[in-house]
Amino acid sequence: MELSDQQIHKILESYKKKRMRENKYYHETSKNKEEFILKNRARAKAHYEKNKENKIKKYQDNKELVSAKNLFNYYRKKDNVDKFIEKHETKYNLLKSKNIIE
Repeated sequence: MELSDQQIHKILESYKKKRMRENKYYHETSKNKEEFILKNRARAKAHYEKNKENKIKKYQDNKELVSAKNLFNYYRKKDNVDKFIEKHETKYNLLKSKNIIE
């Protein structure tokens, strides 16, 4: 199915107009309605309760990686990356294996 440039342009413009219309409707009418606010809070609370264990698990899995990143950034800001590599070789290797640093 080949579309001409004019057809593609028309499709993109109609999509942009639709998104702008939806955005305007949300910000001017929906978001301030009490019914919408309560429904949205209930949805958010249900999502939080449903995924609480997943967040904890994800945090525990990435704890070491986040710690290594923070430590590396600390040394990088102080211009002591060489000291980081000397003192924390395992963390450096972890960051290298995850392709966070070159």
